[in-house]
Amino acid sequence: MFSAPSAFQRAAVPPDSREPEPRHPRPTGGGAVVTATAPDRASDPTTDPAPAKHRDAWFDNVKYLAIVLVAVAHAWEPVMDGSRTARALYMVVYAFHMPAFILVSGYFSRSFDMSPRKVKRLVSTVVVPYVLFETAYSLFRRYAGGYDDTPISLLDPLFLTWFLVALFIWRVTTPLWRSLRHPLPIAVAIGLLAVTTPEIGDDLDLQRVLQFLPFFVLGLVLRPEHFELVRRREVRVLAVPLFAGALALAYWLAPRTQLGWLYHSSSAQELDAPWWSGVVIYLAMLACALVLTIGFLALTPRRPLWFTVLGAGTICGYLLHGFLVKGAGYFGLFDRYTWLSNPVGLVVVSVVAAAAVTLLCTPPVRRALRFATEPNLDRMFRREPARR
Repeated sequence: MFSAPSAFQRAAVPPDSREPEPRHPRPTGGGAVVTATAPDRASDPTTDPAPAKHRDAWFDNVKYLAIVLVAVAHAWEPVMDGSRTARALYMVVYAFHMPAFILVSGYFSRSFDMSPRKVKRLVSTVVVPYVLFETAYSLFRRYAGGYDDTPISLLDPLFLTWFLVALFIWRVTTPLWRSLRHPLPIAVAIGLLAVTTPEIGDDLDLQRVLQFLPFFVLGLVLRPEHFELVRRREVRVLAVPLFAGALALAYWLAPRTQLGWLYHSSSAQELDAPWWSGVVIYLAMLACALVLTIGFLALTPRRPLWFTVLGAGTICGYLLHGFLVKGAGYFGLFDRYTWLSNPVGLVVVSVVAAAAVTLLCTPPVRRALRFATEPNLDRMFRREPARR
């Protein structure tokens, strides 16, 4: 049975701090414009704060497939340690699934300008969900997981709630990034400083916020024509050998690499590496994530499919699937059924995780969860003056 050397096991970071959204018409061959009509984006804080009547099916497909990969990767964590192949698959998925989601989030945040309407929307779709779900995950860990000393703290995000903290910080700083002449190199420099600065600490998961920042800023500077380049046929063809090569490389690296580098939640020194290696590995990880993200975007179907409508509910799938994954661990499911670590079990775990997060993205769940993901805060904010 495969087992990575003890010196290279996953980083010593708390399990609950690990990781585990423009529409533009698409011309068809005949010159017609194809758009996908879907429910309002209100329940998804990763989308453009401005309301929209039409949605691009491709972007919804990207968001749905990305959130499925997030859930599947989280479900692999308790059962993959005995399999080198599973660890390699996990490494490939983790290298790009959040960068892809964050890049699309940045692209849809381009219009954020701190206007009262958009600030109110930011509070209702990011701040309130963070407070509610951070509290819920803390209580769940305390009472279901048996960790009686788990505090309810808004400064130390549990499990997957770090993304809401990051999204708030990134979006609030959007006007700054949009005003800079060369924002992307500055964002990369900030990420490099973060990976070499262990003094940042754990508050608000700032290591992740800063190390993932370049992908959000990249999304801010991208334009529709850049995505059209990604969607070209030749890029799709190249994406297949790209992922095959990435999987082969990950299989070789699996017993030699700490998974902590993939989480971007620790500095190089915290991973027992010299600071200069953190610079090299961080830049390599950025390049790897960008290339794999391009491949993922290229392979994502462009036309409306059965799951396209689910792209509007990815925030529900994201926030809720953690209770299923953590609950299975708290109640000893993976310890009781050890066959889940076998190849057949890994397939079962993957299918169940994908099916579960798919159900959590459906319109009925979005409507039922709207009180938490998009509450009506009109009474908290002043009424905007009528426009002349």
